Amino acid sequence: MPIKAILTDIEGTTSSVSFVFDVLFPYAARHLPDFVLNHADEPLLIEQLDAVRAQSGEADADLIRVIEILLGWIAEDRKATPLKALQGMIWAEGYQAGQLKGHVYPDAVEALKRWKAEGYGLYVYSSGSIQAQQLIFGCSEAGDLTPLFSGYFDTTSGPKREADSYRRIVESIGLPAEEILFLSDIVEELDAAQQAGLQTIGLAREGGELRGHDTVASFAVIDLDRF
Repeated sequence: MPIKAILTDIEGTTSSVSFVFDVLFPYAARHLPDFVLNHADEPLLIEQLDAVRAQSGEADADLIRVIEILLGWIAEDRKATPLKALQGMIWAEGYQAGQLKGHVYPDAVEALKRWKAEGYGLYVYSSGSIQAQQLIFGCSEAGDLTPLFSGYFDTTSGPKREADSYRRIVESIGLPAEEILFLSDIVEELDAAQQAGLQTIGLAREGGELRGHDTVASFAVIDLDRF
């Protein structure tokens, strides 16, 4: 059955892992304390801080303790939804101030534009918040790429290494699973997508193979006609 939509990961797939770990995470860590203290009375932030307290099991944590918890989560790359939401808010300020520009590989930009022109539906699934996804593509070095995408999915759809998450996404997209191609650089994510019935291609930009999946080093060599 031919592919009609592409669901892509970001980190290590469309964008450099080093951009996330060497630019975005340190930026969020540096600015998080002041951001939390300066916006602590805003409803959206209050909601996320309460979620941090709930997930950490520290219901009575004050602001300073919540900041400590969040910085610890950043250091260990915890896939916690409230952390991702807060990082997205901080990065938004950085992008708007021109201090950040989203990295997207040129081969990914070219392929995504071509696939969009050819009528494929394009979607994103990343552990980063939907806001963070839109910022990377909306404020990218290649300009605003958000018009290319029909939808975004994050950890609110479930963990990326569980098949049920992809089943939820398939239901949201509204196509049969076998008509959706998932792109990622992580074997466990590809396995989960495959278990949910999606087609898969692994990205190994430094070479090598993602076991059990067709593997390429660049978007430029992905052939959608072979499905």
